[in-house]
Amino acid sequence: MDQDAGPEPAESAKQRHDRELIELLNELRVALPGVQVLFAFLLAVPFSTRFAKVTQFEKRAYFVSLLATMVSSALLIATPSIHRLRFRAEDKGQIVLTGNKLAIAGFLSLAVAMVAALLTVTTFLYGRGAGIATAAGSAALIALLWYGIALRSKVKGN
Repeated sequence: MDQDAGPEPAESAKQRHDRELIELLNELRVALPGVQVLFAFLLAVPFSTRFAKVTQFEKRAYFVSLLATMVSSALLIATPSIHRLRFRAEDKGQIVLTGNKLAIAGFLSLAVAMVAALLTVTTFLYGRGAGIATAAGSAALIALLWYGIALRSKVKGN
């Protein structure tokens, strides 16, 4: 049976919640290092000597990326924090549901951060037109891979 389709054979509700929480926390472990590296990089950028040469447009795109990365970090770290605060509480099913929503929002915020960072760098290097085109293309790719495939499968009933 597909892990996401329902309980495994002979799996109790508690076992399913335990399994789903472990799966969610493992997925977050994969995403968080990338978010943290991006955040660290963005925090250091304004202190470089070339940052003084960026335009107002680039500064705004940078700031959007910085804020979106912080929001993504907060959203993706929230589930493990909730899990720790609710340790031994009998509400893992609710933690999984809440964590799933937080993770989806965190990934969306990460997508915004990545696109804005790419917009900043590409605009700085090649101009606003190239930056906007590159950012739009990357946004479309992320939308397709991160959300489109899953939503298409859901609509088809797969």
